[in-house]
Amino acid sequence: QVQLVESGGGLVQPGGSLRLSCVASGPIFSINVMGWYRQAPGKERELVAVSSDDGRINYADSVKGRFTISRDNSKTTLYLQMTSLRPEDTAVYYCNAAGTFDSREYDSWGQGTQVTVSS
Repeated sequence: QVQLVESGGGLVQPGGSLRLSCVASGPIFSINVMGWYRQAPGKERELVAVSSDDGRINYADSVKGRFTISRDNSKTTLYLQMTSLRPEDTAVYYCNAAGTFDSREYDSWGQGTQVTVSS
């Protein structure tokens, strides 16, 4: 399976920006989809943005126009550029990669990075 390590979280004031990074290692050629999810205290984990190898990108309605997902050319690093941050964006953000390796489907998660939006 692919291993994922996120970074870039922190404390930011409302209206500020942050960029999250997720570095993938292992059989990255097997990845079909990568995405960002988040989980706020007391809430279920939710999709933030997802990027497929066929070029499709989807965003949660709550982040459209504010967040941008991208991958570097080597496809080893996934980014989430977050702008115009709001207190309701506060959550632990997780990187996800899904694919098939050795004829088995997998769904890998990173350890998460905390984003706190507060004045």
